[in-house]
Amino acid sequence: MLTRRLDEAKEAWKRKDMEATRRAHQPSQSIGAEEKHTTTRGKYLKSIIYGGLDGTITTFAAAAGVAGASLPAGIVLIVGLANLLADGLSMSIGDYLSSKSEDEYEAAERAREEWEVENYPEGEKMELEEIYQARGMSREDAHAAVEIIAKDKKAWVDTMMVEELGIMPSNESPIANALATFISFALFGFLPISAYVFALFIPALDTLRFTLACLLTGATLFGLGALKTILTGKKWFKSGLEMLLVGGVAASAAYIVGMLLGGLAG
Repeated sequence: MLTRRLDEAKEAWKRKDMEATRRAHQPSQSIGAEEKHTTTRGKYLKSIIYGGLDGTITTFAAAAGVAGASLPAGIVLIVGLANLLADGLSMSIGDYLSSKSEDEYEAAERAREEWEVENYPEGEKMELEEIYQARGMSREDAHAAVEIIAKDKKAWVDTMMVEELGIMPSNESPIANALATFISFALFGFLPISAYVFALFIPALDTLRFTLACLLTGATLFGLGALKTILTGKKWFKSGLEMLLVGGVAASAAYIVGMLLGGLAG
């Protein structure tokens, strides 16, 4: 069980508050619950953010391209919804397959390390000692550290996975990752074209469709950028603005291409 409360330690580091850092590293009866909460808080946040970002830019790019080419508004709904479904499924399936492949690779490497620890412990100890010596430890200290680690087989294998192979254990579910990606892609990706859907029922919005799509897209991109700070720890406004600018470049490119090639639609 870790002694420190990780959330408090991170906040203390941001503020460079040494007193808060000391408090975060002092024992507490509620450490176990707090640490568990910390490790699961952002478990699928990466899939949500990048799924939402891709969905938003993909569907708005369709709207911007159609608007730039001065094509009928109905085409935005056709192209946008088609992209929403096809790209969302493609991205979530890709996320599932890549996560599953990583899990299978991790399991295979762990099985190999366990076999080597069981059947050739001297060689594994030598490898770990060499790694520690390459990082600046003396031979004596490296040997002592490895002997301590080797007393617990699971800890030994865990250490070899990280130190030798650079593989951190993952507790994420490939299926849950894929679902998070698809739902985020569909939810946030629908927002840019929702203005065109509303215009079908509210004729007064006809002339404002693309403007509303721009505003909704900008707000979505900024919100996703601000949400990203849960992972990065950066300032939310700066992160939101950064995401807005990056997404704006992609959307502007789609609008310009649509405007330049609009004549081909005739």
